[in-house]
Amino acid sequence: MARILRMLLAWVSRAHSAILTLNDRFEYSFSDKELHFLVIGAIGLMLILMVYPVFKLLAKHNRVLAITWIYALTVLLMLTFAIEIGQRITGSGTMEFGDVVAGMGGFFAVTAVIVTLHLLLWAVKGIAKAIRRSPRMDDMSGDRF
Repeated sequence: MARILRMLLAWVSRAHSAILTLNDRFEYSFSDKELHFLVIGAIGLMLILMVYPVFKLLAKHNRVLAITWIYALTVLLMLTFAIEIGQRITGSGTMEFGDVVAGMGGFFAVTAVIVTLHLLLWAVKGIAKAIRRSPRMDDMSGDRF
C-alpha cells in the first residue's frame, strides 16, 4: 500500500513540477491556488466528458441501478483509501493495501447477493406471468383432435 501511494505521489509530484515549469516558461505567474483551480477544473471536465456518455447510455436503457453501483464503488474506493491513509498518519492502525482489497471484496460480495436476489425475483415474476397467460385445461372447450 505504501509503495503504491509513493508511486502515486511521485507521479503527482512530476505532474506538479511539469505544470510549474510550464507556468514559468510561459510567464503566466499563476499562484498555487490558481493552478489548483485550473488543473482540478480541467481534470473534472475530462471526467465529465468521459463519464457522461456512459451514464447517459445507462439511463437511456433504464440502468439507474448500474449508475448507483458505479457511484457507490467510487465513494467506497475513496473511503477505503482515506481510512488507510488516516491510519498511517495517525498511527491508529497499519496502512495495508490488503485492507482495501478486503473492504472492496465485501462490497462485491454484498453486490453479488443483491444481484442474485434480483435475478431470482425477476425469474419468479416471469414464471408467474407465464403461468397467468397460459390457457387452463378446464377453459378449453370442445375437442381439438
